[in-house]
Amino acid sequence: MSDNTNNKSLLFTPQTRMADLIHTNYNLIPEISRFNISYGFGNKTVKEVCALHEVNTSFFLSVINSSHHQHYLPDETLQDFNISLIVDYLKNTHTEYLEKRVPEIERLIEAMEKQLNQEGARNVKLLSDFFKSYKNELIKHLSIEDKDVFPYAIALEKSIQCQNCYAALQDRVKERPVSGFEHKHQALEVTLSDLKNLIIRHLPPVVCRDLCQKLLMALFSLEEDFVKHTRIEDLVLLPRMHQLEQKILKQNA
Repeated sequence: MSDNTNNKSLLFTPQTRMADLIHTNYNLIPEISRFNISYGFGNKTVKEVCALHEVNTSFFLSVINSSHHQHYLPDETLQDFNISLIVDYLKNTHTEYLEKRVPEIERLIEAMEKQLNQEGARNVKLLSDFFKSYKNELIKHLSIEDKDVFPYAIALEKSIQCQNCYAALQDRVKERPVSGFEHKHQALEVTLSDLKNLIIRHLPPVVCRDLCQKLLMALFSLEEDFVKHTRIEDLVLLPRMHQLEQKILKQNA
C-alpha cells in the first residue's frame, strides 16, 4: 500500500494518470468537475484527458495542485493564462455552490427540523436562521464577482489585446482598482466557522444524530472548498488583473 503522506507531497504533472490523481486525493473530484471533465479515464494521463476535453493542461494542473497542496504557489506561467479561462472556472465554482452545496445543506437542516419535537425544532431553527444569513451574504458576494469583478477582468484583458483603453475603463483602474477587492472573503469564512461551532459547541443534543453529522460534514466540506476557491482568486486572478491594470496605467501615463 502506498504512503498517502508521501503521495500528497508530490505535485501532479501532465504525465500523472487522471485516475491516480483521484485515488491520491478524492477531494479533488469537485475541482475536476468544474472543468466539465467526464469520468471513464481508463489509463489516460492528465494531458490526454485535458486534450480530449479541450482543457488547458497547465491551468488545470495549477488549480489542482493549488487545491492539493495548501502551500503551493502557482509560478509565473500563470501570468500567461487568459483571464477568460480563469473566470470560466470560477463561475463554474459559483454555480456549484448555489445549485448544489447550499441546497444540500438546506435540505439537511429541513430534514432535522421535521424529525424533532417542538423544543428541538426551535433550536434547529436558530441554526437555520444562521445559515440563511450566511447564504444571503454568500449570494451577495458571488453576485459582486459575477456582475462586477469578472466583467472588469475581461475588459482589462480585451483592452490590452486590442491596445485600446476606453476612458471609462481608465477611470475604473484609477478609482476602483482590483486591490480594493482583496480580503473580501474573510467575513464569509468567519461566518461559516461560527456556524460549525454553533453545532459542535452550543447546539443541544438532538435525536437525529446522523443528519446532524451529515450537516456538519457538508459545512466542513463547503468551508474547505471555499478556502481553495479563495486561493485561486488571490493567487491567480487578482495578481493577473493587477498586472493588466499596471500595463493600462503605463500605456496612458
